[in-house]
Amino acid sequence: MAETRWLDDGQQRVWRDFLAATRLFFERLDQELQAEAGMPHAYYEILVRLSEHPDREMRMSELADLLGSSRSRLSHAVARLEERGWVRRRACATDRRGHFAALTDEGFAALEAAAPGHVEGVRRHLFDQLSDDQVAELGTISATLARHLEAGRESAARQARETAQE
Repeated sequence: MAETRWLDDGQQRVWRDFLAATRLFFERLDQELQAEAGMPHAYYEILVRLSEHPDREMRMSELADLLGSSRSRLSHAVARLEERGWVRRRACATDRRGHFAALTDEGFAALEAAAPGHVEGVRRHLFDQLSDDQVAELGTISATLARHLEAGRESAARQARETAQE
């Protein structure tokens, strides 16, 4: 068994600061969206992703993957969005297990109303706190981590498919 590579004091500090910053940042965005638009950040993200897709519609499994969400969690969120009239769900004609989620005109209007406050929150709590150089560094760091983690995610999904086929 490999020896544990413990974090040194500096790495431990950076790790804890990173955890606190990301938790507090998303907590603040969520609170602001709830107060200003009556929706949690998770619902906002669903509406955004649907709005960016052709015909404002996506297969539920694809939407879950894009959001990094479980299918059951997404299904629950979409059910709440359906109750508000913001999303409509329909069965896939070629796959009985598949469903599509579509952004309704009411959902698009809710997104349009929420977007200015959300963007202002992102600007105020992230970009306004950093210098231009720090923003560039954050972009580089974030892209590096996203590439690494996405590659690992794809590898794990491939292994799961291969195991299921055996």
